Amino acid sequence: MARWQKKWGRKLSKPTITGVAKPTVNDIARVAGVSLATVDRVLNERPGVRSVTIEKVQSAITELGYVRDTAAANLARRKTYRFVFVLPDWKGQFLTSLERGISEVIVNAPQNRTEVRTIRVPTQEHTQLTATLSALDPAEVDGLAIMAKETPQVRDAIADLRKRGIPVVSLVTDQPNSDRDHFVGIDNVAAGRTAGTLLGRFTGGQTGKVVVVITNKQSRDMIERRLGFDQVVGASFPHLETLPSIEGQEDAAHTERVTLRALKENPDAIGIYSVGASVQGIARAIAAADLPQRPVLIDHELTENSSALLRAGVIDAVITQNTGHLARSALRVLRAKCDRTPVIESQENIRIEIVIRENLPSMK
Repeated sequence: MARWQKKWGRKLSKPTITGVAKPTVNDIARVAGVSLATVDRVLNERPGVRSVTIEKVQSAITELGYVRDTAAANLARRKTYRFVFVLPDWKGQFLTSLERGISEVIVNAPQNRTEVRTIRVPTQEHTQLTATLSALDPAEVDGLAIMAKETPQVRDAIADLRKRGIPVVSLVTDQPNSDRDHFVGIDNVAAGRTAGTLLGRFTGGQTGKVVVVITNKQSRDMIERRLGFDQVVGASFPHLETLPSIEGQEDAAHTERVTLRALKENPDAIGIYSVGASVQGIARAIAAADLPQRPVLIDHELTENSSALLRAGVIDAVITQNTGHLARSALRVLRAKCDRTPVIESQENIRIEIVIRENLPSMK
């Protein structure tokens, strides 16, 4: 008789192709010495089970290496995941694309039984943001994905949500000093380093200044990208002088004004790094500045606007992240946190992509 049969006293359930049996709830009940009903209550975290019995069941699960089929269990219970995405109240195409990616996931995978509500909150309204987060009811919300500046108020609100049992995923821009469960987005320091490398090589050894335009100086993704950019330029392209960051403040007209002022004050600028501001505003400023040569322009996030400017030769390269992958990853991570199953890190690794005119995809 095989050793596993001797150990458990009888065959487990149907053997797999490799000959190793897959343990079932019946095996858990037998090893723990409890009823199937008790195992079911423990697995579904229902009340009425003593702590010592829970420990026996959990010990049996570990000993057997039991992995629960959460999809089947949720289907049997007709469980529906209810998630909320809190996003900035910007009019940018990147966020529109992200919302579209979320909708596509829900429409194309109805078997996942997931409902998503998106809330847009003004980025400057800290009180409104914290009030929105505080109003989320654990009885109605199973998880939250949030894209927001990292502030003490947001950190406190995330800590409160976690205490109330709501998993939290930070999206695009991280909240590493908070109690969030996971971050979904690219490595923004690496993205900034990529931008520095591209701009340094595209300028071809010329000496000159680089204008840096950011959305605002409080967003962690802006800070991290600028950090990575400066690391590479300082180490590998010391002939380039990077100017202090100027803020576009999520407004195309304001971005145009501050960029045009910077270009007029620095007519020897040979490069512009658009860290996250309105690239349309920057493009208009370049046209109005009447510079002796067109500056190299590196941008972030592929949108309809940046695609058009790539085709026109105004932008040289765009560093981007797939918004569909962002949406799918955030939803998978939130479901994993709800089900207490491991997050597959390789699957949730959001890649940094570089797009130039020659490999520009169709924006449908």
